[in-house]
Amino acid sequence: MLELRHVSKSFGQKQVLQEISLHVASGEFVSLIGPSGSGKSTLFNLIGGLLGPDAGEIYLNGEEITNKHGFISYMPQQASLFPWRTIIENVLLGQELQGKKDYELAEAMLERAGLGDVIHAYPHELSGGMKQRVAFIRALLSPQSLMLLDEPFSALDEFTRTDMQKWLLSIWEDYEQSILFITHSIDEALFLSDKIIILSVNPAEIKDVIEVPFIRPRDGDLLLSEEFLQWKKKIIDVIQF
Repeated sequence: MLELRHVSKSFGQKQVLQEISLHVASGEFVSLIGPSGSGKSTLFNLIGGLLGPDAGEIYLNGEEITNKHGFISYMPQQASLFPWRTIIENVLLGQELQGKKDYELAEAMLERAGLGDVIHAYPHELSGGMKQRVAFIRALLSPQSLMLLDEPFSALDEFTRTDMQKWLLSIWEDYEQSILFITHSIDEALFLSDKIIILSVNPAEIKDVIEVPFIRPRDGDLLLSEEFLQWKKKIIDVIQF
C-alpha cells in the first residue's frame, strides 16, 4: 500500500524529518503521534505531493508517487466545506473532480451518518460534528485508496469527539480503506488504530512502532479497561524516554 523509504526534509538550516521509513498496509488504520512541531503535517504534505523530500522515495501500491499529487484523499482539522455548495454537493466533490458522481451511494452514506435530512442544506446550517461527518464521507467517497486525516476531531468538545471516533470506526470498518491519522491524543490513537507510529522531536525520527492488540469491533468500554491503561502507559514511556 503506502511505503516511505528513508524520507528526509529540511527547511533552510532546520531539518524536520530524518530518514523516515514506514509502511501502511491495505485496509490498515495507522496513527502518527509525537510532540507538536515534530513534522507530522510535513509528512502529510510530502505524501500528498505538496512538498518534495530532500531524500528518499514514496510509493503507493508499488508506484512511486514522490513529488506527485492526486493519489490520496485528505481530511483536515477543519471541515473545509464550500459554503456555496449543499451538503451532498460537498460530499461528491472528490468524485466530481475525477469525472464521476454516485448520488445514490452519497445519499446512502449521509443517511447512515444521520444526515439524511440535511443533504440539501448548506454548511452554515450544521453543527461542528455534523460538518466533520460530511468531510469524512467526502474523503471516503473519493476514488483514492489512501486517506490522510490530520487531527480531524481536535476542534470538537470531548463528548462530540468520542461520538465521532466511534462513528468513524463503524463507517471505516465497512469500507476498509487505508488511513494514516495524525493525533496528539494517545487515547484516540489506541482506540482507533491497528498500529501507532511514534515520532521524536526535530529532526523527527521514528522512535517506535506499536502494534495495537485490541480486537475489532471496539466500543467505549475499552477506554476504561486495565489493558487499555497499561498500553497507554507504555506509549507515554516511549514518548518521554
